Amino acid sequence: MTDEPFGLERGTGNVYRDVGMDNADLQQLKGLLAAEIIKWLDRQQVTVRMAATITGVPAADFSRIRNANIGRFTADRLLGVINKLGVRVEITVKVKHGRRPLPVHA
Repeated sequence: MTDEPFGLERGTGNVYRDVGMDNADLQQLKGLLAAEIIKWLDRQQVTVRMAATITGVPAADFSRIRNANIGRFTADRLLGVINKLGVRVEITVKVKHGRRPLPVHA
């Protein structure tokens, strides 16, 4: 252990932004959608194979979602899965102007 002091920094509420990932807002949306699918599976006590039978979505897709391997999914595709589960989704968009101005091209 070191005797160096450490700091505490408050997060933004978006872990993807906090670690500097590109498209942080989109990644956050995809993560939230995947979490809702996982919650539905858990609440209904449905296996990935049962979910595949119910929705027509491949069991491998549900397995990837359950394992948080959502890199190959688009937000639209995740919304489609949620809709096939019969879940209603409401998304609220809040626009906050960033600290970094975008370059203006003449």
